[in-house]
Amino acid sequence: MTWGKSVRIGQIPVLLLAAFLPACEPSAAPISGSAVVIDGDSLEIGSTSIRLFGVDAFEGRQTCTRNGRDWPCGEVAEAKLVELVASGPLACEERDIDNYGRTVARCTVGSTDLAAELARAGLALAYRQYSMDYVDEEADAENAGRGAWTGRFVAPWDWRRGERDRSYDPPHQPQEPFTEPSIDPGSDCLIKGNINSEGEHIYHRPGWRYYDATVIDTSRGERWFCSEQEAVDSGWRASQAR
Repeated sequence: MTWGKSVRIGQIPVLLLAAFLPACEPSAAPISGSAVVIDGDSLEIGSTSIRLFGVDAFEGRQTCTRNGRDWPCGEVAEAKLVELVASGPLACEERDIDNYGRTVARCTVGSTDLAAELARAGLALAYRQYSMDYVDEEADAENAGRGAWTGRFVAPWDWRRGERDRSYDPPHQPQEPFTEPSIDPGSDCLIKGNINSEGEHIYHRPGWRYYDATVIDTSRGERWFCSEQEAVDSGWRASQAR
């Protein structure tokens, strides 16, 4: 046997080993870009429909109850997501494909996790059926009395099944329940000044896109204004969604 043959024979085990190694499948490419919001937990980036992983936001036509009055928690959830995606391009990491063919993904804007922010604001619940990732954020909203946790609501998965009775009473009510100041119908102070998750002070005039969905929480420093100039002078800027 020559050394040349010995070398070729010596390579055979290496080739056989390579044949039995599993093929390395490339991970799904991240989805990134500007997004269009569909509802409180779904959006589109280009032609890709995306459902946020790990949370279930209140549905678009769903209402919750606060101080004996209905308020549009579904519309507010959508407005919150619009506010979040307006901060910059998204980066989404695919986790699954749902029954509707949508990409289920964890999406971020910079270091901000969209699902975490929705749960922390009390506008989405941790979707425990699929993940426990956002249970802490939900508990934070519950304990602080944010969003739907200021009153009574139907879990969005029950609402989709036709449940409409607002029979869920949060076990932890805030020490100082939210009260939206009543406005005299004849008052001129109808401009809403709200503070978003980034601490930006934004005002909404009647007739603007998210005016009706914006709920003023005075305990957070939000307030009403009698004129745009008053809002500007106080440090608020106009909403970009009109």
